[in-house]
Amino acid sequence: MTEKQIKRLKVFFILFFAIILPLKAYIGPGAGFAFLSSFLVLFLTFLLAIFSFLSWPFRFFVRMIKGQRAYKKSHINRLIILGLDGMEPALIEKFMSKGKLPNFSKLKNTGTYARLETTIPAISPVAWSSFMTGSHPCKHNIFDFLSRDPKTYLPDLSSSRVGNPKRVLSIGKYNIPLSKPEIKGLRKSIPFWKILGDKGIFSTILRVPITFPPEKFRGHLLSGMCTPDLKGSQGTFFFYTSDEEKIKKREGGINIPVTINNNSLETYISGPENTLVKTKEELRLPMKITFDNNKKDALIQVSGQKIRLKSKTFSDWIKLSFRAGLGIKVKAICRFYISQLDPHFEMYLTPLNIDPEKPALPISYPFIYSVYLAKLLGSYITLGEANDTWALNEGVLSEQAFLELSYYNHQEWENMLFNAMNKTKKGMVVSWFETTDSIQHMFFRYLDEKHPALKTGQAKMSKKVIEDLYQKMDELVGKVYNQLDDKSVLVVMSDHGFKSFRRCVNLNSWLYKNGYLSLKAGKLRSEEWFKDVDWEKTKAYGLGLGGVYINQKGRESKGIVNTGEETKALKKELIQKLNGLKDEECGAIAINKVFDRDELPPGPYKENCPDLIIGYNEGYRVSWESVTGKVNDIFFEDNTKAWSGDHCIDPRIVPGIFFINKKINTSTPSIVDIAPTTLELFGVNPPAHMDGHSLINKEIFYQAKKEGNTREKE
Repeated sequence: MTEKQIKRLKVFFILFFAIILPLKAYIGPGAGFAFLSSFLVLFLTFLLAIFSFLSWPFRFFVRMIKGQRAYKKSHINRLIILGLDGMEPALIEKFMSKGKLPNFSKLKNTGTYARLETTIPAISPVAWSSFMTGSHPCKHNIFDFLSRDPKTYLPDLSSSRVGNPKRVLSIGKYNIPLSKPEIKGLRKSIPFWKILGDKGIFSTILRVPITFPPEKFRGHLLSGMCTPDLKGSQGTFFFYTSDEEKIKKREGGINIPVTINNNSLETYISGPENTLVKTKEELRLPMKITFDNNKKDALIQVSGQKIRLKSKTFSDWIKLSFRAGLGIKVKAICRFYISQLDPHFEMYLTPLNIDPEKPALPISYPFIYSVYLAKLLGSYITLGEANDTWALNEGVLSEQAFLELSYYNHQEWENMLFNAMNKTKKGMVVSWFETTDSIQHMFFRYLDEKHPALKTGQAKMSKKVIEDLYQKMDELVGKVYNQLDDKSVLVVMSDHGFKSFRRCVNLNSWLYKNGYLSLKAGKLRSEEWFKDVDWEKTKAYGLGLGGVYINQKGRESKGIVNTGEETKALKKELIQKLNGLKDEECGAIAINKVFDRDELPPGPYKENCPDLIIGYNEGYRVSWESVTGKVNDIFFEDNTKAWSGDHCIDPRIVPGIFFINKKINTSTPSIVDIAPTTLELFGVNPPAHMDGHSLINKEIFYQAKKEGNTREKE
């Protein structure tokens, strides 16, 4: 038996004993899907594992022939793409010039470095969708984190839908699902790794945004940004405290007051909604916490486990099991962090992550891949927005705790990357790292001594946080670079850059004060999600991080603006007034340019694009209130939150970065060029629908390939 056969046998038995034997039903978001299919999926996976093992010699022979054909036209054997979300060109150029990023500098000197044109708008889900499809947004249908329901004017997640099952069987107090719920991805067009897979080239895709739910292709994929937590949200943390005043001041997350009696307290963990029962109710896990007499540590008792935890220390991943009835269990993982024990008790609990070993929703392809990674590497974060920026914003986590947790997550992603690289001698590995984006969002104020969120002396104390971040990414690049051979290509890129976010612009307040948005009679302000807006008198409204929609007849449920010339005239009027909008208090321009969707690159999903996209100037961004549909009399205000850096502005001033260990054919690459470049590296012609162009300098590549073939013959 060969070494490869022995490895396959080991994996088979690991999966058999780890999954099939202890198998129990479970539910979660999209409970119908999980209840109906959890046993079926894993049982079928077990049967497929047996079939796979028995048929391995035949499949190996077929794959060997197909693989030889697949790589016959390829210029390379292996491609590694590192996506370092949000890395800023000005910073990387500054640190390289000072000799602080030796591996980035080596990559630049041996190959190419350039600033990378981003998408309109410069928002992560939009840009990464263009990265994977080689298409502008009107062809892939992602324009923001949020889209709007024209019937209700309420926001929806732009990337996916998870709905309830259509058919249920009613038995007593239970509704037993007879069909799986809708789990639908809304991003359109075709990722380049699927095109490669169809040609016989295998890929491993790790946490790239907008890959939930995972799509079938010839390879492995772990979903990234926009993968929900167990409560179906994009990340709901928990804050427990005995300090009533702190509960009143907190926004976001779930704030749970506790009372200490005799050095202990009893509370609960708020789980997902139990969709098996007719009267919907939240699943809860009872939790008891006991302190030692010196209050130096605590004993947490939850879900049949005892966890001893010191103050200001993160627990390991803890497995939780919520009971929904009928023998159904919902599996989650989380981390605990006690920030203080005295004089008040304060504890942070991460969002409830879908357990990768017992996923309540499909978070990988194949379904078993998330289980395999967990068995091989241990539990890991599955939430798409992994680093809890809002907990830091609200003071639930300290800066040090946030950094510690972020780098815990980052190490998990590095482990996955190098595991995939070690197993990929031919093919592609794409790995996305959120670390660079989230840390810059929260610490960019330390690079801007005039930032309103800074307190006296803070800039001097914490300036090195981002410099350290870039140096850690340089170390990562070095470790990957050292594993390259002559037939490997390394791409390191970011989807956009970063700028300081000092001032907030309430776009909806501006529309209200200028007569384009109306409030109900007697109202001078509106609560979130346009609660007090009079739609029958409203012409335009802002939603999301950069969009303005016209309240159009025949499209919005209460639209009043006619299509055609009336809509065009209104857009023209808004563009004229908003272009160059000035913040009189600071004497600065707040909006550089308003982009009309009709002037953007075309595509079949143009109708879903906001009518106007606002390109804010450096230092400005849409306000937190405007994003959530609040209306008041404030146009401009200081941004005093820890979230102090951003990129949801004029895309011309936040390009990304692009490094490759080869020479390319342009000095102005775009993010839509990466997909066709990847295809051509493997000898596959890019499809006609892609907007990007290959960056391959064919003369250099062909010459290098010819020399390589000559060396092999010698």
